[in-house]
Amino acid sequence: MRFALLLFILVPIVEMTVLIQVGSKIGALATVGLVFLTAIIGVTLIRKQGLETSLKAQEKMRRGELPAAEVAEGVMLIFAGLCLLIPGFVTDAIGALLLVPPLRKLFAAGLIVKFISSMMARGTQWRAGQGTYSSRDGDIIEGEYVQDDNDLIDKK
Repeated sequence: MRFALLLFILVPIVEMTVLIQVGSKIGALATVGLVFLTAIIGVTLIRKQGLETSLKAQEKMRRGELPAAEVAEGVMLIFAGLCLLIPGFVTDAIGALLLVPPLRKLFAAGLIVKFISSMMARGTQWRAGQGTYSSRDGDIIEGEYVQDDNDLIDKK
């Protein structure tokens, strides 16, 4: 919570400082124009990449696979969109970095790892072979899965 409060205070200060610096170099009107231009380009790119990510997720679900990577990438795209819509160059740079697919996949993988580790820390477990998911809260989700021979690793 303190981290969020710190970001809420620091981000506008940093953005204002950068906007003032840029505005003093290229002029106020050009600075405002750049802020609008980055927002328009960002929204356009997010629409395109968001649609592609959604289609990949639907295809994985059709094949019976879990679209975890696509969901995490979708979260990254939402965050990128938010960064691009916030007026300023620092948040635009963060949003633009998240629009680069290899970087977004890297951050999404980190998000998945963090989610799994937080689930394990809460005591959530998957009992392999039984098809039962349970948590400390007592929630149980029954399911079936198939282990493919290609998924096995030869340890010889």
